Amino acid sequence: MNGKKMETSRKYSSDVAFTPTIKAVQTRKGSRNAYHHVEERGSWQTRITPDLAAFIGAQTSIFLATVNAEGQPYIQHRGGPPGFLRILDDRTIGFVDYSGNRQYVTQGNLADNPKAHLFLIDYAHQRRIKIWGDARVIEGDEQLIEKLMPDGYKVRPEQVILFTVSAWDENCSQHIPLRFEAADVASALTERDKRIKTLEAEIKQLREETRGASP
Repeated sequence: MNGKKMETSRKYSSDVAFTPTIKAVQTRKGSRNAYHHVEERGSWQTRITPDLAAFIGAQTSIFLATVNAEGQPYIQHRGGPPGFLRILDDRTIGFVDYSGNRQYVTQGNLADNPKAHLFLIDYAHQRRIKIWGDARVIEGDEQLIEKLMPDGYKVRPEQVILFTVSAWDENCSQHIPLRFEAADVASALTERDKRIKTLEAEIKQLREETRGASP
């Protein structure tokens, strides 16, 4: 009931995060005017744009936050190959929930409170995106699992989580450490080694040609 009252009282999409209490803190610390200007310009986006879809589709590691009936938050990591997060429409993200330690904390939390949050971070490009919304667990839908299951990924699917976007925002890149995926580093090193071999072959050929041209 409280969640519904809060939703109907929202004036801006960013109100999903900026409650009256938070706005009061922003006012006291001097940042409210800047965020109010953002609100006046349209606030945060509420639909999945092509740019956001591309960012989501490239992710291999995400964090999903939920909260139980007592207000205790919980953050769970989810990972998979690029594309394991699927865009179903301009407000819906879906992914297969693989069999794991069988604690079912996220599923239990969502049964009590559908409010959820996705935190996506790309260390290599120092970019992070926060997505607010509602999530639900879909059990026993084999067709949906087959549709969302990454090709060739050798894990046991258990169910599906569907996330409905309410609003999203992109954080600044400040303080994001520069890190790279091991596979990307390995690929770059392979290309470097190929280039070194090519250059060595060219140098060898030039030396031989130089010797041949000597009187």
